Amino acid sequence: MKKRGPSVIVFLAICIIMSVLLVACGTDDTEESSMKLTAAGTENEEDSSMGKKVYFAAPLFSKSEMDFNLKLTEVLEKHGYEVFLPQRDGYLAAELEGKSEKELTDMIFEKDKSEVLKADILFMLLDGRVPDEGACVELGIAYANNKRCYGIKSDSRSVEINMDLNPMITGCFRKLFKDIDGDALIDELEQYLSSNEL
Repeated sequence: MKKRGPSVIVFLAICIIMSVLLVACGTDDTEESSMKLTAAGTENEEDSSMGKKVYFAAPLFSKSEMDFNLKLTEVLEKHGYEVFLPQRDGYLAAELEGKSEKELTDMIFEKDKSEVLKADILFMLLDGRVPDEGACVELGIAYANNKRCYGIKSDSRSVEINMDLNPMITGCFRKLFKDIDGDALIDELEQYLSSNEL
């Protein structure tokens, strides 16, 4: 039997976690929580076909990642989209100070899940050896709640043989913007938004 490399194992683990979270988000034990999730999904379903609220899902763990996220956000905002960018619009450092790991996890998960559910569109940056785990979960929540999903990728690395990305991720997107030249990718997005709505 052929051994699987660590990146394939990590990717498979991410897929399993995403599946579990999607089921958990849609089948909460309490009737009240279930009604809230359904209400949020239904409310946005009507608005999501035309709304311009965007949740920007992306890795944000280095200065270069955060700078690129901001550039893409500026393009979206220039074209009239209202963008929630976690690195800019999430919790302030002071709000997280002194919290336990469990408190931090709960706060960040609930905030980001809530913002995904409020959005009409999920816009996901797919750069990295594999797409960011948190962004994959956000994509799953968005897709399961009928949000319009778009992907963008400037990274040439790929985990799938003969495929750039896993079809369970790309299958969620209405459109995927790809170019290994980051500036050309921003230009492509600009041109698309000049004559199309997300």
